[in-house]
Amino acid sequence: MDKLIDVSYLKKDLDLEADFVIVGSGAGGGTSAEILAKAGYSVIIVEEGNYERSKDFDLKELSTFNRLYFEGATRPTKDKGFTVVQGRTVGGSTVVNWTTCIKTPKETLQYWEKDLGINGFSEEEMETWFDVASKRFSIQPWEAHNQNNNLLSVGAKKLGWRYSSIPRNVKNCNMLGYCGLGCPIDAKQSQLVTTIPSALKEKTSLLYNTKALRYVWKDNKIDHLYCLPSTKGTDTQPKIRLFAKHFITSAGAINSPALLLRSQLPDPYQLIGKRTFVQLHNYSVAEMPTPVYGFFGAPQSVASDEFLWKEGVTGKAGYNIEAVGAQPIVLMNLRKLVGEEFEQYVKSYPNLHVLVSQIRDGFSEESIGGTVRLNEEGYPILDYPLNDFIVDGIRRSYLSMAECQFAAGAKTVVPANNAVNPFSSWSEAKKGIEKMVIQSPNTVVNSTHPLGGNAMGNSQETSVVDPNGKFHHLTNLSVIDGSIFPTSLGVNPSFTIYAIASKLATKLAKEFK
Repeated sequence: MDKLIDVSYLKKDLDLEADFVIVGSGAGGGTSAEILAKAGYSVIIVEEGNYERSKDFDLKELSTFNRLYFEGATRPTKDKGFTVVQGRTVGGSTVVNWTTCIKTPKETLQYWEKDLGINGFSEEEMETWFDVASKRFSIQPWEAHNQNNNLLSVGAKKLGWRYSSIPRNVKNCNMLGYCGLGCPIDAKQSQLVTTIPSALKEKTSLLYNTKALRYVWKDNKIDHLYCLPSTKGTDTQPKIRLFAKHFITSAGAINSPALLLRSQLPDPYQLIGKRTFVQLHNYSVAEMPTPVYGFFGAPQSVASDEFLWKEGVTGKAGYNIEAVGAQPIVLMNLRKLVGEEFEQYVKSYPNLHVLVSQIRDGFSEESIGGTVRLNEEGYPILDYPLNDFIVDGIRRSYLSMAECQFAAGAKTVVPANNAVNPFSSWSEAKKGIEKMVIQSPNTVVNSTHPLGGNAMGNSQETSVVDPNGKFHHLTNLSVIDGSIFPTSLGVNPSFTIYAIASKLATKLAKEFK
C-alpha cells in the first residue's frame, strides 16, 4: 500500500484495509494515528484537504485562506450571524492555529466530573497527559512578547487583573507573525511536522483530497468507510472503500457530527450534532499613540482569565481576553468602512492594538449551544442563534477590553461593531457600549474554536460517546477530537485535544484486539 495517495488522480475504484481508519489528520486524528502506528497497528488516515508543506506556505492571506481553510475561513452559520474558521489541510487546524496552548481550566474539568458525572478527566488525572502532550509538541512558556501582547499585560497590571504568559508549541520560532497562514520554516510543531511524518514511518497510509462521505454499517458494526475525491464530489468519480477493524472519527466539531449524520448511525435520542459550542470571539480595536506593529511577532503570548469565572461556573457567560495577530485582511475585516473613514483606518494600521475575548458557553441552562444539521447535499450547517445570554457576554467583554486598552494608553477604542464610532475615553466607551446594539451584521464576531456535537458521557440518553470516546451504539467506532467535549473549555482547545487524544488513543491501543 502506498504511503501517500492523492485521490484526485485516481482512475479507478480503490479498496484498502487496515487495523484502524482515522478520518481527520488534525489534533485528534494526527495524535491518535501516531500512537496507534507506534503500537504496531496498520493505520489509514483520511484527510479532506490537500497535502501542503512549508514550501507551499507563501504567507499570502487570500490565497491561503482559500487553500487551507473550509470555505475560505468564512463558513457561515445558518442565519449568517457569524462565521466559523476551521483548517482544511493535512494537519488540520494545527497547521493554521496561532500555537496557543493553555491547559483546560480546573473549573471546566471539575464541572465535567461533579456536575456531569464524567470520570477520568480530573485535574490530577489529566496532568499526566498534559505532560505527554507538552513533550511531544514542544509546548513551553513564551516570554518574547510583541507590543500587541505586551499592551494587554500593561493594561491588566494597571487594573489589577490576573494575566499570564501563554505556552506555545514551537521550536526555533523566528516570530514571523503569520502563524495563521502556515509556518514556512516548520517552527510550529503541528501534526504536519510531528505525528503524521512519524506515523508514516510505520504501517500508515495517508489519503488526502479525500471526502469521507459515510460509514456503511450493519448489525452493530461498521463494515467500511465510503469516500470520494473531495476535489470532484460526484458519484461518477472513482469510489474508495476503506475497511478496518476499528474506525476513529477525528474530523472536528461540525465535520465529525456531519459524518455520523450522513451515515445515519443509530441515534435513538437524536443527540448527534446537538450541544455544539463555539467560544464566540469578539474584538476591540484601539489606536495607540506609538506604533504597535501587531502583525510581527508571536500572535498570542499573553492572556487574562480575570473574567472567565467571575460570575461563577454556571452564572453569566465568562470570557478570557487575548491579543490578536493583526494581519492586514484580518484587521480590515473588523471594521466595515468606506471612503475617507477607511483611508484613515488603514493609515493608522501600524498603531492599532487588537484584543479578542472568547465567550465560554455550555455551562448554563441558558447556554445549550447550537445544532449541526445537514442540508440537501449532505453538507453540515451549524444553527447557533446569538441569544441574550451570549449577547450579554459580548457586551461585558467589550467593556472589559476597552477598559484594558484605555488603561494601556489608547487614544481611541472601538468595538468591532459598526453601530458606533471610536470612543476617546473609558467613560465615553462605557456609556456607548452599554447602550450599543449588538446584532448581525453590524457586530463582527466569529469562532475559531467550535467544540462539541458528539458529547461524551455515561448515559446513552444524554451523550453520543462514552468517556473513552467509544460510540454508544456500535462496537467498532470511536470519536477522538474536540467534538466529544460536553461543554466548551473557556480557553483555546488545542492543548486539551492533544492531551485527551493521547489518553484515549493510548487506552485504545492497549485494549485493541
